[in-house]
Amino acid sequence: MSRIGKMPIKLAEQAKIEIKDNVISVSGPKGNLEQRLVPEVTVDIADGQVAVTRIDDSKRSRAMHGLYRMLISNMLEGVTSGFSKKLLINGVGFRAEKKAEFLALTLGYSHMIYFKAPEEIAIECPDPTSIVVSGIDKALVGQVAAKIRSFRKPEPYRGKGIRYSDEFVRRKEGKTAGK
Repeated sequence: MSRIGKMPIKLAEQAKIEIKDNVISVSGPKGNLEQRLVPEVTVDIADGQVAVTRIDDSKRSRAMHGLYRMLISNMLEGVTSGFSKKLLINGVGFRAEKKAEFLALTLGYSHMIYFKAPEEIAIECPDPTSIVVSGIDKALVGQVAAKIRSFRKPEPYRGKGIRYSDEFVRRKEGKTAGK
């Protein structure tokens, strides 16, 4: 058995879950999410818990067992509390600001970068050097944060660029003049 897959998922009071036509839908105070189920796993809802079981012991079934358990767990957490990622901007003159539905980034290029996030994602700029990406879908929040980070990844010599708040950028020593 998968160590992750065999753990039951505790159902929150605010969340409602239902399975119909191999599609699991989770709804809560922040919104609702849907996920298509693969035939290798089955989902049972009983006693305020969700259990994911696999059909057989094939390699694909074992892989899908843990995956779908975590997908359902992330869906439940997303519709009840949501997910967020914080990005920090380092560099002289580098800044971000929210303009209508766009995120305007000044990152040392000859032009500004305007980024429009998907409708399910909320982007905030508490100050010019930080960006907060939040939403109910964990994968989409991570994907949007990675896209914003890709506009100017942190470089190892001066640390300039966009990085995650919990990311550590290894610094390199520059060239040394001398003999």
